[in-house]
Amino acid sequence: VQLQACGGGLVQAGGFLRLSCAASGRTISWHTMGWFRQAPGKEREFVAAIKWTNTTNYADSVKGRFSISRDSAKNTVYLQMNSLKFEDTAVYYCAVDSSSVPIRTGARSYAYWGQGTQVTVSS
Repeated sequence: VQLQACGGGLVQAGGFLRLSCAASGRTISWHTMGWFRQAPGKEREFVAAIKWTNTTNYADSVKGRFSISRDSAKNTVYLQMNSLKFEDTAVYYCAVDSSSVPIRTGARSYAYWGQGTQVTVSS
């Protein structure tokens, strides 16, 4: 599976961005898709994930502000990010967990990763 993430950029605090992650090489319809982020000097952390059943899970820090969705026909997953904060600044990665277990939040559970897209929020 190849993943191509895009949509990052520079935005003022309070603004919004929409990230996209297009998959190729295999359908992702039956997999869990996740978004992670990594800020400079910090470990990669879970942001959100969506299972093929459309069950979702969010990190507490983004609940109520971010929304994950998928378009199986386009083999694409999205992350709508609203009310962005300075602390949301990071490189955002999409990833695939091909197992059928409930949504997992550990990065090691995800076998395939995109290249990352930079999100910078100015305060």
